[in-house]
Amino acid sequence: MTANVNPIYTTGGIANIRNIAQCYEAVSRTLQRNPLLPGISAFYGPSGFGKSTAANYVATKTNAFYVQVKSTYTKKAFAQALLREMSIPMPNTLSEMMELASAELAKSGRPLIIDEFDHLVNGNKVEIVRDLYEASQGTFLIIGEELLARKLEKWERFHGRVLNWVPALPSDLNDVMELSHIYAPSIEITQDVLEQLVSVVRGSTRRVSTNLEMLHENALELGVKRVSSKELSLILPHGFVTGESPKPRSF
Repeated sequence: MTANVNPIYTTGGIANIRNIAQCYEAVSRTLQRNPLLPGISAFYGPSGFGKSTAANYVATKTNAFYVQVKSTYTKKAFAQALLREMSIPMPNTLSEMMELASAELAKSGRPLIIDEFDHLVNGNKVEIVRDLYEASQGTFLIIGEELLARKLEKWERFHGRVLNWVPALPSDLNDVMELSHIYAPSIEITQDVLEQLVSVVRGSTRRVSTNLEMLHENALELGVKRVSSKELSLILPHGFVTGESPKPRSF
């Protein structure tokens, strides 16, 4: 199934990259599930693959509640963040918060997207989300790093309720071409340069975006409107940013 998602191209906007479709499909598939099947899906992949950007966009398109977990969150802090997203006044106790949140999920039928789910896993707070799910029988999308599935094996009762494991995909040439409309709108970049960029960033959407923005700014400063391999070394004398740490200097 291919998600029908058509973001608008604007400077600073959203490009229709593959992970937008992946994330959208994860939510829509779970919304359309057989009622007897579990209602949790997982969207996972390495840092920098654009999962959070995709999730924010998909949350808007599907009218989902969206919570991004912080490393400092306690169970109560997570429940408070969810109630703020739902615009529900805070009761005094955690149990009351959970009842209100579960009731809102059940009544509204809106999906719940929980980003940075690894923080709940690392803090042994997974069961609070399972409690929410059991009480509401809603549609949940959890988002985490590449090893999320393996980490969740420790919580068999939660792991068994995951309907779909949807991988975030590395950026390909089409993604880079789409992103160039956002981050380098005023210049033309030849395909060989974009292919080189795909190769050196190892699939990271974040690094694709960073390099395109840098290429765009430097090209405009030098008055270059078309960037081919010939101009690349002039515009980026140190090459693309690959994510490798700088080599130690000698004095």
